[in-house]
Amino acid sequence: MKRTFKFLLILVLSTFVISACSQTSFKDESKLATKTVKTTFNNAPKKPNKKSEKLRFYLPFGYEIKDQSPHNIILKNGSKTYILFNNPNENSSSDVVYKATVAQYKKLETNKTFKEKNKLAYLIIYKLKDDSYEMTIGIGGTKITTQTKTSGLKSEAMALMQIVNSVKTAK
Repeated sequence: MKRTFKFLLILVLSTFVISACSQTSFKDESKLATKTVKTTFNNAPKKPNKKSEKLRFYLPFGYEIKDQSPHNIILKNGSKTYILFNNPNENSSSDVVYKATVAQYKKLETNKTFKEKNKLAYLIIYKLKDDSYEMTIGIGGTKITTQTKTSGLKSEAMALMQIVNSVKTAK
């Protein structure tokens, strides 16, 4: 009886420890996402490999254009949807789109800006429900938004900044 009790106790404690260790905290993932956005922003932009009516931009492997209008491009990667928005009247140093985006929310989990040369980049994370967040990453008048879980913040942040950082007006 004592052996069975000890075994069950160890099993239960092990389960709690493993589950606690495997869950990522928003705070940690948000810090990693912020660092990733800043690093990716400071890197040279990826060479555009896609073109819409008004823009040329880079899309990582697996991403595809689902729909487009003059200022919005709907992207898909598996079951995930992304909205790429471009205001052609705002340059890469403009804060108009950033301020308009921030004004939509009452309370943001993350609101970071980064400046380099003539560019203003930003990362905005808004809590939806459970373990779900709306993440917006932008540079000047261009931004991209998606929904993700806590565990996806860092990887999504890198891909989204690569996309936004590569956007150029099509000629």
